[in-house]
Amino acid sequence: MVSIVIPTLNEAELLPESLERIAADIVPHEIIVVDGGSSDATVRIAEAAQCRFVRSGGPHRAKQMNLGAANAQGAVLLFLHADTLIPPEGLRAIESALKDEQVVGGGFRRRYVNASPFLQFSCAMADWRSRWLGWHFGDQGIFVRRAAFEALGGFREFAVFEDFDLCRRMKKVGRVVGLRSQVLSSARRFAKRGALVTSLTDLWLTCRYLAGAHPDRLAAGAVRRRTKGHQT
Repeated sequence: MVSIVIPTLNEAELLPESLERIAADIVPHEIIVVDGGSSDATVRIAEAAQCRFVRSGGPHRAKQMNLGAANAQGAVLLFLHADTLIPPEGLRAIESALKDEQVVGGGFRRRYVNASPFLQFSCAMADWRSRWLGWHFGDQGIFVRRAAFEALGGFREFAVFEDFDLCRRMKKVGRVVGLRSQVLSSARRFAKRGALVTSLTDLWLTCRYLAGAHPDRLAAGAVRRRTKGHQT
């Protein structure tokens, strides 16, 4: 069985379609929604869909996903954002990839809803990165064998890059693969600053992380810059 862990915080708008996509998959699965304190209808939606619902101590994605994994029953874990839609063959593709005992996990190809040409290009570059380097981010949907996840100690509870960090550590215990199947993710996070500025900022932070900067320090710096921008 595949245990699908979805961290949420006020996701009433996009969560229903994500749950519908998962529910239509015939592969045995369970859905665990870990909520960080939603004030909208997220909780009601998750309960109506008969998901396993877990309340966390607050909004912290890495902690929420670790809590979901601790409550999971499946031998395979899939960590999925609430605004990401899996393809009809998604869980079957995971099963197929894990028939190779050397594979410990991986992620999907990613496409954005109503993507601009620039975002389409960025997705093509992400396909290359994921396929050849085994580096995946959370909006791609990251899956992992439960045994490997537990052996690695789960997600390090960073403010950012917890997904990237897990994939890099997964490579130390087995193969990390990029699936050909595509998830469809919301492009909402690009709405405020634009796709180009947001992507360049992401790239700069990633380079700093790879150079050794601590993720929590990077996240704090990003918050300070946004706050300063609002004040000016």
